Amino acid sequence: MSKATQETEHLKEMLVGNILSVTWRELAKTALLYSLVGLFHYIFRRQFLLISMNEPEAERQGLNIRWWDFLFYMSFGFVVTSSVAIAGVLLVFCFLIVPSVTAMLFAERLGPRLAIGWTMGAVVSALGVWFSFQLDLPTGAAIVGTFGAALLVIAGYRRAFRKPAAAA
Repeated sequence: MSKATQETEHLKEMLVGNILSVTWRELAKTALLYSLVGLFHYIFRRQFLLISMNEPEAERQGLNIRWWDFLFYMSFGFVVTSSVAIAGVLLVFCFLIVPSVTAMLFAERLGPRLAIGWTMGAVVSALGVWFSFQLDLPTGAAIVGTFGAALLVIAGYRRAFRKPAAAA
């Protein structure tokens, strides 16, 4: 690929994306897909939460775990593949992993975890866009770097101020 002039650019765009060049049509198509997947997950939230948080109870209630796992991962696949086309692999996986890891460091219950994850995702990505603008950096890469730095700071904070196991 290094010998082909356009293929390296395609690979770079696939990894880092070009989030600032998204067209209104792509944005509308993605918003529609996310809305449909969100509605799907809202309608079946009881089943998804039960198989995720209490598998023995889901089996006791007669839910087909493999079927519900398949439905979840199929919908997840639609969201990830459409997102990668817009934002790139690195940014999509930063959004998937870093906010959830952060939320798990600070909360046990689902509601607070969602609030922490959504807040962190919004604040850190806005900060990454701001860094991108101020320092004239590629936006996707700046957001990924900001997520990495935020995770290091949060992990350091958690380690420094974590309660001992006996006190918890």
